Amino acid sequence: MDVRRRPVKPLYTSKDASAGEPLKQQEVSSPKASDALPLPLYLTNGLFFTMFFSVMYFLLVRWREKIRNSIPLHVVTLSELLAMVSLIASVIYLLGFFGIGFVQSFVSRSNSDSWDIEDENAEQLIIEEDSRRGPCAAATTLGCVVPPPPVRKIAPMVPQQPAKVALSQTEKPAPIIMPALSEDDEEIIQSVVQGKTPSYSLESKLGDCMRAASIRKEALQRITGKSLEGLPLEGFDYESILGQCCEMPVGYVQIPVGIAGPLLLDGREYSVPMATTEGCLVASTNRGCKAIFVSGGADSVLLRDGMTRAPVVRFSTAKRAAELKFFVEDPLNFETLSLMFNKSSRFARLQGIQCAIAGKNLYMRFSCSTGDAMGMNMVSKGVQNVLDYLQSEYPDMDVIGISGNFCSDKKPAAVNWIEGRGKSVVCEAIIKEEVVKKVLKTEVAALVELNMLKNLTGSAMAGALGGFNAHASNIVSAVYLATGQDPAQNVESSHCITMMEAVNDGKDLHVSVTMPSIEVGTVGGGTQLASQSACLNLLGVKGANRDAPGSNARLLATIVAASVLAGELSLMSAISAGQLVKSHMKYNRSIKDISQVITSS
Repeated sequence: MDVRRRPVKPLYTSKDASAGEPLKQQEVSSPKASDALPLPLYLTNGLFFTMFFSVMYFLLVRWREKIRNSIPLHVVTLSELLAMVSLIASVIYLLGFFGIGFVQSFVSRSNSDSWDIEDENAEQLIIEEDSRRGPCAAATTLGCVVPPPPVRKIAPMVPQQPAKVALSQTEKPAPIIMPALSEDDEEIIQSVVQGKTPSYSLESKLGDCMRAASIRKEALQRITGKSLEGLPLEGFDYESILGQCCEMPVGYVQIPVGIAGPLLLDGREYSVPMATTEGCLVASTNRGCKAIFVSGGADSVLLRDGMTRAPVVRFSTAKRAAELKFFVEDPLNFETLSLMFNKSSRFARLQGIQCAIAGKNLYMRFSCSTGDAMGMNMVSKGVQNVLDYLQSEYPDMDVIGISGNFCSDKKPAAVNWIEGRGKSVVCEAIIKEEVVKKVLKTEVAALVELNMLKNLTGSAMAGALGGFNAHASNIVSAVYLATGQDPAQNVESSHCITMMEAVNDGKDLHVSVTMPSIEVGTVGGGTQLASQSACLNLLGVKGANRDAPGSNARLLATIVAASVLAGELSLMSAISAGQLVKSHMKYNRSIKDISQVITSS
C-alpha cells in the first residue's frame, strides 16, 4: 500500500441531513472538557488528585491493620466504604479527563492533516474498520469534520475498552467449585469466613468430621479466593484421624503405591509396598529384589531395639550436675529408676541412661523398648515419671525441657549413627556372578570399585554423617509413607553404610547394608489408617503381636533394611553400567502416549 502525505486542502462541513442543503464554510469550534466543570481546571485536577492519594493512603493503612489483627479484608466498615466510593469517583474523573484530552488531540490532528491512500482495497478495509469503531473515527479517516460527541458519552467509554481487551487476553484464574450447600452449612461457612467461628472447632461443634472438612474447605476457598479443585474430599474416613493424625483437614493427597518383589528375606517372601511419585524407584528396587531372589535371598540380624528421649536439666553449679550424672549412671540406682520409668506403660522397659554434661547443664539419654509401637510418646511419659522422682531427690534441679536434642529425633546426629535409635539392623546377600551379569548388567569388580569410590570415599570427602550409601532415603521414605510411619524420621532412619566385596575367588558379590536407627512401629499414628493398614497387612505385620510383643515392628525394620539392600544393589549397577540417565529418561518422563514406552521397550 502506497501511503504519502499531501498538502492540506480546505475543509468543508458535512451536509445538513434534514434540509439536504450544503452549509457555508465556517469555523467549527469544539467544546472543551473543562467547559463542564464548575471550578477552574487546575483546581478540579488538584482536588481529585489529592482525594485519590489521601483515600489510597487511608485504605492501605486500614488493610495493614486488618492483616496484623487477622481480620478478613472483605469485612468493610462505613468509613472504608465511603473511602472506596471516593476512590472510584476520583479514578473515573482522572481516567475521563486524560481520555478526553487524547480524543481531542486525535481529532485536531485529523482536521489539520489528510492522507492520500492509493490502494482502493486498503482504503475500503480502513473504512470498514473505522465504521466498527464509531462514526467519529470513520469521519476522521475520510478527512471530514464532525462535531465531537458530548463529554458525558466519551468519558466512560475511552478508558474502559482497553481494559476489557487486556482481561480477555490474560489467563483466567481457576474457577472455584461451589458445592450444593444447605442453609445451615451456608450460615456456618459465613461465620467461619467472618472470623466468628474458629475453623479448628468445627468437628466439636458439628459432631460430623466429614461435614466439618467440607465446610472448612469451602470457607478456605472463599477466604483465599483460590480454588482447591483437584484436592479430593470424598472417600476418606476423617473420624480416624480426629485427635491423633491431622488437624483441620480439607482433603487428602493422593500418592500412588507400587509393589516391589517378591523380596526373599530370611527364607520368607514379601511384597514390599512403596508410596512414591518418583519414576524408576519401584522398578529399580524390584530389579534388586529379583537379583536377591535368584541368588538365594537375603539374611538380616537385629542388633539393637531401643527408642530414646533425652531431657535437659540445669543446676546452679556444674558440680551439682555431675552429682546427678553419677547418681543416674550408678547400677545400684538403676532398679529404682526403671521401676519409675516402666510404670508408664506395660510395654515400656528402660534399658539404660547415658549422660552428657555441658557446664552446669545435664543431658540424660533414656533408651527403652516400646513393643510394636514406634514409641516416642511412650518413652516421653516414662522420662517424665523419672524426672518427677528426681525432682524430689534434687529439689534444686531445673527441668529446662523434656527433649534436649541429645535423643536425637528427626535430625542427623552422630549419637544415632554410633549408639543407634529405634531398631539397628544389618542385612546382607551374596549375589552370584551370572546374576550380576544377566540381571544387573554389570561386573562384580566394577561394582566393588564404584562402591569404594562413591559410597565410601566420596561420602567421606563430602563429610557425610551416616550417608555412606547411594540412595537409602529413597526406599525408606517410600516404605514409610506406604505403611504409616512418621516421614520426618526418614532423616535418621536413612543412616546407612553400604558395603560391597568380591567373594568366592572374586566371582560373586557380597553386599550388605548396616542401618543403626530405623524408627518404625506397627501400631499408633498413621498405621491405623485404612490404606496404610492394608500395606502393613500385605507384609504380615499389621497391629501388635500378642504372642511376642514387639516382633511385628522388628520384622518391619528388617524388611525396610532388605528393601534398601535391593535398592542399593540396583542403583549401583545402573550407575556402573551407565544406565542411570537412560532409564530415567525412559521411565521418569511424562509420556501421554503409553504406546511409545511399549514400543521403545
